[in-house]
Amino acid sequence: QVQLVESGGGLVQAGGSLRLSCAAARRRFSGYAMGWFRQAPGKERDFVAAISWSGGSTSYADSVKGRFTISRGNAKNTVYLQMNSLRPEDTAVYYCAAYYSDSYYLSRTDQDYHYWGQGTQVTVSS
Repeated sequence: QVQLVESGGGLVQAGGSLRLSCAAARRRFSGYAMGWFRQAPGKERDFVAAISWSGGSTSYADSVKGRFTISRGNAKNTVYLQMNSLRPEDTAVYYCAAYYSDSYYLSRTDQDYHYWGQGTQVTVSS
């Protein structure tokens, strides 16, 4: 079992920035790809970004490409989502997720992710 703990959400004005963090509470976390999803009220959960275990491969939703950056910490058990130029439509609960993968392919499908954090609220005011 892998426990994921997110932090960094909050309220920000449009055009501002936030940095989300997600730490895996597991000493050995080798081989896990990690991703971020978000869910706005009344909408389905959507893919935001993903990163491979090595950090060498990343994937972004078109809606955040060029504004958001996903990265991993040196210890590989932490993932970050730097969000710049935030828009009101970015308002959602953001979830960190992970799945074991020995492939360079990064899934954008939430059903492929086996472990999930509790979510952190991001609110962007206009």
